[in-house]
Amino acid sequence: MTAPATFQVDESLGVTAPLGFRAGAAAVGVKAPSEKPDVGVLACDVAARAAGVFTRNRVVAAPVLVSREHLKASRTLRGVVANSGNANACTGEQGLADARQMAALAAGHVGCRAEQMLVASTGVIGRMLPMEKVSEGIRAACGALGRGPAADLAFARAIMTTDTRPKQAAVRFDLRGRTVTVAGATKGVGMIAPNMATTLGFLTTDAPVRTALLRKILRRAAEATYNCLTVDGHTSTNDTLVLLASGLALREGRRAAAPIAPGSPEAAAFEAAVTAVCGHLARLIAADAEGGTKVIEVRVTGGASDKEARAAAGAIANSPLVKTAFFGEDPNWGRIVSAAGYAGLSSGPETMRLTLGDVVIFDRGRPVDADPARLEAVMAAHDILVHLDLGAGTGQARFLTCDFSYDYVKINAEYTT
Repeated sequence: MTAPATFQVDESLGVTAPLGFRAGAAAVGVKAPSEKPDVGVLACDVAARAAGVFTRNRVVAAPVLVSREHLKASRTLRGVVANSGNANACTGEQGLADARQMAALAAGHVGCRAEQMLVASTGVIGRMLPMEKVSEGIRAACGALGRGPAADLAFARAIMTTDTRPKQAAVRFDLRGRTVTVAGATKGVGMIAPNMATTLGFLTTDAPVRTALLRKILRRAAEATYNCLTVDGHTSTNDTLVLLASGLALREGRRAAAPIAPGSPEAAAFEAAVTAVCGHLARLIAADAEGGTKVIEVRVTGGASDKEARAAAGAIANSPLVKTAFFGEDPNWGRIVSAAGYAGLSSGPETMRLTLGDVVIFDRGRPVDADPARLEAVMAAHDILVHLDLGAGTGQARFLTCDFSYDYVKINAEYTT
């Protein structure tokens, strides 16, 4: 058995598609004034193996601190409780107490220890959680726990802030003659920068995987997808990406299935599936970026190393000048080349080749007289590929980003109001 090269991603399925998972949501006015769901609970019917990666920001929200503690304290988890509309960040000891209370309340309804529930929050920084509303929301969300497309979408909507649409995805593949599912929901449109998870993301699977392997796979998948995504270069205080594995897809009665062995073809297939889901979710974030009108894939090849290529791709993807040029549909290749140049390259423009879409616009230190009609068509498209070959080696990297529009400024200038 080998890892599938591609997967059919299904956006109609979400976190309850794998066996053993239920989800519920409630609208209690945390995102006031609003009737949109703002508290969500994801629960596993059995003790699930779990892995998580979190923000590297030194300004860390209370739910991140509590979730880190719980991952260390418990070998298995039973779920996650999340709220939107309030980040519970920079809220001191009271914020920590509130995050712990969220876990305890959800655990009481699910039937597990508080340490078996993770906590996630997203929204405005520096405001205390309205715990009366949150507590009511947890009770209502737990009372609504269910499976299927409606439950999936309810949970995906409950974690949204300025997102314009829910983001979820699932893939299925064969393992030992059975169907295994990897699914997930995510949120994020702003305060997105590659320094861990850059958003909230919740992944579920019914594959049998031990914790150590789950951690390695999640970290590698995050590094290749979420950590190669940027909207505005700003790393959040609340970044959380969690993967829960029920192991139920291959279970025979009450007998647990043999776990996937590290280094095996099964492990490669599973990692490919997790990476496919993470990659699709990351692209959904780029496509829904605050004020964004285009999805831009920055591909850098020919680096002296992968690290050099990654630095160049990140510099291009994060450049406000590059992003505004794409909004204006201006093929300003000088901004792209110069952004790569300040990333600490070992080579200069004399070895570079820049292609926008399928149009070569700069080659070996000199501009190319490209066909204006073809270039105009590339810049007018919603999805644009920027390919910079540094011509210095075999290193390569890929980033996803978006353009900067007038609406991005408006949304963020008025965010807390």
